[in-house]
Amino acid sequence: MSLVQALRPGPIDIVGDIHGEYDAMRSLLKNLGYDEFGSHPDDRFLVFVGDFCDRGPNSPAVLSLIQRLVRTRKAVAVLGNHEINILRGEVKDGTGWFFEERWELDQEKYAPFEVIKSDEKSTVIDFLKNLPVALERQDIRIVHAAWIDDEIQKVRSVRLGGVSDAFIELDETSRSYANQYLTAMDIESAAWPHDLKDFAFQPPNFYAHAKHASALQMGNPIKVVTAGVETPGNTPFYSNGRWRFADRVQWWNDYYEEIPVVIGHYWRKFQHQPRRPTNFDPDLFENESSESWHGVRRNIFCVDYSVGGRFIARNDSSLDISKFRLAALRWPENVLVFDNGDIVATSNFKNF
Repeated sequence: MSLVQALRPGPIDIVGDIHGEYDAMRSLLKNLGYDEFGSHPDDRFLVFVGDFCDRGPNSPAVLSLIQRLVRTRKAVAVLGNHEINILRGEVKDGTGWFFEERWELDQEKYAPFEVIKSDEKSTVIDFLKNLPVALERQDIRIVHAAWIDDEIQKVRSVRLGGVSDAFIELDETSRSYANQYLTAMDIESAAWPHDLKDFAFQPPNFYAHAKHASALQMGNPIKVVTAGVETPGNTPFYSNGRWRFADRVQWWNDYYEEIPVVIGHYWRKFQHQPRRPTNFDPDLFENESSESWHGVRRNIFCVDYSVGGRFIARNDSSLDISKFRLAALRWPENVLVFDNGDIVATSNFKNF
């Protein structure tokens, strides 16, 4: 069995990135018509598009519920980049619920948040490592970040359950290629007197840094499908605590296949919101309406409506927390249901 799995037939509800927002998740499932056991009167089932954890107040509860739903065949799920980080032991911003060494650092931004019990960590790891990274059937494809056919074909050769070992092997290959830029990176860094984590000082565009970051990303097909396509950028931007030099790419403008693809990952916004003064990563949907399909053939849909950003509103009373939403795309009905109960028809499907 492969990391790209067949999606069983039937009507589905594709749930966007949850990021530990357990209350929003429970509200959404109720508004979708599921009972506490994950059953639906119309025999629908759930598909989770990845990024279940990190940043939110209760990642353990979210994962526990998803595990139960998958185990009882009420749901299927794919891995996102945040789950890959957990599997690899990557201690990053927002992972203090799982990694003890990150707990104190995460207090200022994310507290309060529930911490997983030590004896439950192995259960989570066993669950995650046996999830696929993509699902497909004749009418729909589902992946966390990018459906690039060449990368998907490479991922097909990885056995289900082997994602961690394959990721490490592929990362070593990409790193050996990217390391050709290390000397030039050292020269760039030595010429810059400030820390790249310091928001107050925007660096010039460091070409070697940009090439290195892009090479690390694009040399690993599992990383591409779970974290997206990147290319060396022209202007540095500040995101997640540091200046960055590789740009995310709107890969959907080069997707010409007929089968629609549903993704998460990209922090789409429901209606325009003010940008945080310390987060300048490009908005890939700036010229799209909130409910629109996108891409060159208008058959790609991002169902991540930034519920993972609710911690921002909790720390800033000037922001409306309801703007950070959890959504599901009902298929084949092609309508959105939000955690607050709103139902919104999508637009521009295959209208190109």
